[in-house]
Amino acid sequence: MEKPSKISFSNGLVAELTRLETPADLTSELHRLGFEGRQPALVVIGGASKLSEADFHRLQKLFVEVLAPLAQKWQAVVIDGGTDTGVMRLMGQARSAISANFPLIGVAPCGLATLPTEIATMPDAAPLEPHHTHFILVPGSNWGDESGWIAKVASAIADSASVTVLINGGEITWKDASQSVKADRSIIVIAGTGRTADILAAALQGDSKDERAAALAASGLVRAIDLETGADTLAAMIEDIFAAKS
Repeated sequence: MEKPSKISFSNGLVAELTRLETPADLTSELHRLGFEGRQPALVVIGGASKLSEADFHRLQKLFVEVLAPLAQKWQAVVIDGGTDTGVMRLMGQARSAISANFPLIGVAPCGLATLPTEIATMPDAAPLEPHHTHFILVPGSNWGDESGWIAKVASAIADSASVTVLINGGEITWKDASQSVKADRSIIVIAGTGRTADILAAALQGDSKDERAAALAASGLVRAIDLETGADTLAAMIEDIFAAKS
């Protein structure tokens, strides 16, 4: 385990970066970064692919008007995959748009996360999102290797005062969602965003042949709201979860 270091982005922002080798290092490293395990946590998983222009703008609005303000109000720690793509980019941009100061942690496999001063050496490598405040690089050279770590970081920071929001998403999102359920963390699915989110929302209505969706729906930890009409419901759900554990 290395000591945390600072990384600078071209936008002038600076983030803390640490590399972990084993889960045993996690709690002490989070304490060293200033996280004492008493803040609520908001986990964001999924993607933003194949959305219509109208739905993409609704999704942007959801981040700027609901998710980022709630994180700011509660000083929740937001945890995602940390790369400059999809919902991770939307989260970083929303934090910047409202001039928030809540912590935003990106958790990514060290073999694929490209630092600002580095040149990508793997075809599916991705740069880090420049509005995050912290990055935790974990062992792995495949996307999805970070899934269990994201869940562990959220649990270590917040204990039970945490919630996962699932948007769109592909194959890795199923793994992320199962890790949230394994951690006994509620998942709110944003229906109408496509792919994994819509398959899972359908399963909640008893309409799915996907075994992964059926298993997640049967956990009792998954609920769904509609992208177009559910902003107020989403806010109320998250507020209830955070307030119940405060």
